[in-house]
Amino acid sequence: MVQSKNMKKDSHSNKEKTLKALNKEKIPIHIAIIMDGNGRWAQRKGLPRFLGHRKGAERVKEIVKICRNIGVRFLTLYVFSSENWSRPAKEIKIVMVLLREFLLKEEMEFKKNKVKLVVSGKTEKLSSTTQKILERVMKETDSDSFEIVLNLALNYGGREEIVEATKKIAADVLAKKCRLSEIDEGFFRTYLYSADLPDPDLLIRTGGDMRISNFLLWQIAYTEMHITSVLWPDFSKGDLIKAVMDYQKRDRRFGGV
Repeated sequence: MVQSKNMKKDSHSNKEKTLKALNKEKIPIHIAIIMDGNGRWAQRKGLPRFLGHRKGAERVKEIVKICRNIGVRFLTLYVFSSENWSRPAKEIKIVMVLLREFLLKEEMEFKKNKVKLVVSGKTEKLSSTTQKILERVMKETDSDSFEIVLNLALNYGGREEIVEATKKIAADVLAKKCRLSEIDEGFFRTYLYSADLPDPDLLIRTGGDMRISNFLLWQIAYTEMHITSVLWPDFSKGDLIKAVMDYQKRDRRFGGV
């Protein structure tokens, strides 16, 4: 029993030392995360997949907290892609129920801790109940004095985002609201879902797969990537700090020398 307590104390002490080792001047402003591995986590434990999603939802709260505490200003989480509709209807229903439960449970905590909620994606395809909850929480947390913006990518697809932006620009050109000569990269980004957010400095993918999965295709052109084999339900405060420390070792040249 004494040994167990000492081990926990040593573990906490090591985490605090690691936290202090972070360079406060090189904290990524915007972190994006592909939260992969909920289903595999459950299967490896002989549990139904929905318990993996529930555990993954619980993990979000801790990661939002640590990001806020170390000074990250924007956190984008890939919650549900436009391709995820091909999954079994039962699994989709569970994911949406967990999303609503999370928002309802955390709404007051968001306001208290100055977490501003925004959404990227075509939310009109979500249920009316989910849309109403999202709209209310976004309204209730909408403040210029936020400490961190939590951006949920819901019914999101990177290619679709770019196509939608292109259509809107074409319509505005035809309506003579803008001219072709005005269109450059800066102009184009104002038509993206994430127009008010800076591009991610760091993209983390859990679960070990080496792919982008149609996530923030325009925005991650110069984003640093950190791939970990840790499954999302097991992704801890220490894993997040490790990813940030890895980022701080990078030399970001943005195409220069």
